[in-house]
Amino acid sequence: MNDNTVVGDDGDLEAIKEKALLIVTNAIQGATDAVGNLQKEEAGAKYEVPNIAWMKCQDFTIGKGLLQIEEYMRTWELHESWLHWTNYLGEEELEYSMRYHYRVRWSIPTCRKPIPRATACVYFVIEISKVRPSTLPVEVFFIVETNKLIHRPGKSRFKEKWLKEVIESKISLMETIYF
Repeated sequence: MNDNTVVGDDGDLEAIKEKALLIVTNAIQGATDAVGNLQKEEAGAKYEVPNIAWMKCQDFTIGKGLLQIEEYMRTWELHESWLHWTNYLGEEELEYSMRYHYRVRWSIPTCRKPIPRATACVYFVIEISKVRPSTLPVEVFFIVETNKLIHRPGKSRFKEKWLKEVIESKISLMETIYF
């Protein structure tokens, strides 16, 4: 082939450009439609927030409270490597209720590190009303360590990520102090 050979004329090149533009435009429109449909599905999706049937105020004991917290935590979607220990911290008397405080300490021990470098705590409060009928269920809420947001069973979905973030921040802090 020499320099004077013409591969195609300008009309062929314009037709190719138009086809390419049409293909790109269709691909972009298809992707935009797909994202829009996914967003609509997401907005309309109803996520089940797990909960349990909490005991009546009249049936409450410190031991039953601990068992119900354990039962509730089994509804959480956590990897099986997480281990926890739950203990009762104490009670607090308010004007119209009694509050019972529990702490659940979470960690992921491994064969290499059976004693974890850090743990993450979730604090539960079971509240027994002094003024509402004792046949109503106890009020329960919990807070993840280092966070101020109050979660209620059946209203917010627990995320494993919260525990990981607490542990990672503690390890990061320890590394800046010790190294």
